[in-house]
Amino acid sequence: MLTPNDPIDAHWRVVPLASLTDAQKDWLTRGGSLTAHLRTLGAVTVEVTREAVAMPWRDEWRALDVTPRTPVWTREVTLKVDGAPFVVAHSVVPLSHSTGIWQSMRRLRTRPLAELLYSDSSVSRSALVSRRITARHPLHRLASAHRESAHALVARRSVFKRHGAPLMVTECMLDALWTRLDVSAAKKHHWEHARSLEHLSSHAKRVAHGEAK
Repeated sequence: MLTPNDPIDAHWRVVPLASLTDAQKDWLTRGGSLTAHLRTLGAVTVEVTREAVAMPWRDEWRALDVTPRTPVWTREVTLKVDGAPFVVAHSVVPLSHSTGIWQSMRRLRTRPLAELLYSDSSVSRSALVSRRITARHPLHRLASAHRESAHALVARRSVFKRHGAPLMVTECMLDALWTRLDVSAAKKHHWEHARSLEHLSSHAKRVAHGEAK
C-alpha cells in the first residue's frame, strides 16, 4: 500500500525493468545529483521551459500526500550538456510550501534545483524509482520535442522532504544522453583495444630482440 511521500506505485518501481540496457539501469539508479553526473560528460546548462501553478498529475498527488485538486507549483526544465538536451525535469511542490519552506525554488531561475537539494542537511530523500514512459504519460509531451531515435524513453523520480514538506523531482532521460554514452563506450573500447595491441606488439619486439641476442 502506498504510504505518504512514497514515490512507488503500480508503474514506478525501485528495481528498473529487466529489459532496459545496462546504461539505463545505471543512470536510473544513480544516487546524488543528476546534474553533477551530467557534468562528467560536459558543460551543463539549464533551460527553464515552464514555471506555473498547476494541478498534480494522476501519479503524483498520492506521493505528495495531497488531494488530486491541491494546487502545486511546477517547474519544468531541460538540462543540456554542451548545448544538447540530455534530460527534461519536472518538479512539483504543494503551492503552500512554494511560498514557505521551499520558496527558494521560485528564485532559482537558470540555476539547477540540485543547489537547493544537496546543500542543505535538513533535506532527506526517498528511494529512487523508475519506469518506462509511454505516450499516455504527461512526461512524454515534455520529452517528445527532443526525440530523435528509437531508444526507450525512461524516467526516474524521488521525493525530497524539508521539515516535513515534500518536493518531488521527476527526470526523463533523452536520446542524446544514451547516444553520448554509446559513443564514449565505443571510444573506450577502441582505446583499450589499441593499448592491448600496442602491448602485444611491444612484447613481440622484446622477444624478437632477445632472440636476436
